[in-house]
Amino acid sequence: MKKILLVLTATFLSFGFSKAQGQNTAPDQTPKDTSYWQSEFSAGLNFNQAGFSNNWKAGGVNSVAFGSIIAGKALYRKDKVSWDNELELLFGIVRNEGEQTRKSNDRIFLDSKLGYQLTEKWSSYFSVNYLTQFAAGYNFNDDGSRTLISKFMAPGFLTSSLGFEYKPNNTFFLRIGPFSPRFTFVNDTEIINNVPSNYGVPAGDMVRVEWLAMQVFAGLDKDLSENLNLKSRYAMYANYQTLSFENIDHRLDVTLTAKITNIINVTFTGIGLYDKDQDPGIQYSQALALGILYKVGNKK
Repeated sequence: MKKILLVLTATFLSFGFSKAQGQNTAPDQTPKDTSYWQSEFSAGLNFNQAGFSNNWKAGGVNSVAFGSIIAGKALYRKDKVSWDNELELLFGIVRNEGEQTRKSNDRIFLDSKLGYQLTEKWSSYFSVNYLTQFAAGYNFNDDGSRTLISKFMAPGFLTSSLGFEYKPNNTFFLRIGPFSPRFTFVNDTEIINNVPSNYGVPAGDMVRVEWLAMQVFAGLDKDLSENLNLKSRYAMYANYQTLSFENIDHRLDVTLTAKITNIINVTFTGIGLYDKDQDPGIQYSQALALGILYKVGNKK
């Protein structure tokens, strides 16, 4: 009996020692994510062409169109601090036979936001966004001449905002900024000759500053299905000093992308804009394109 007890005790101690040793010396195989950044980048090209013979009875005009898009996001998250950055560049041209080359799309947009988490869905933030265009814009006259009405930084808009953000999920956000100064630039003092409103900038000046203003900014980026994505952005801007219904600016950008293959997509873009300093009516534009879109990133 003593021998049996001795053997059992020795076996138990040996087993316990080996298990403890294994726990102390075995390396941790669980990978640790030390990156606080998520990024996403996409670039696309589209090309459209139409040609007709001289005796084509259905009518038509020979045309060539080209469009491009570059978009990117860089998102930082650590504890309660966040830093979101977004860039969007759009440019397109169209050439119809017998007419001068014209733009079909032109936009430079940059948004950067620093946030601090307050609750699960609310955070405080400070943001800066910038909007302008690449190339000159013209009104084309019946006599074949053209009139310059816009260009790079004419106008250009730089808006800062301090306020609170509501973000219930990863696809939607709403920012409410009760203090949102905006700088409007027109770096060509001759444009006022063709655009009397001068985009709200006083005659002879190149910058207008609106210190006391409010901005509401919302965004949606949602996959409607496996191959269909909807992305929209809405901005409202109200100057407290000139506050009235007709003086509130509104802008809505919508992009609907349908994936045909991994790199071939059909894209619809639309813009609706109301800004009395630009035009008393509602402005809108839309484009539909088939092209290639290359997308990479580690965004979750």
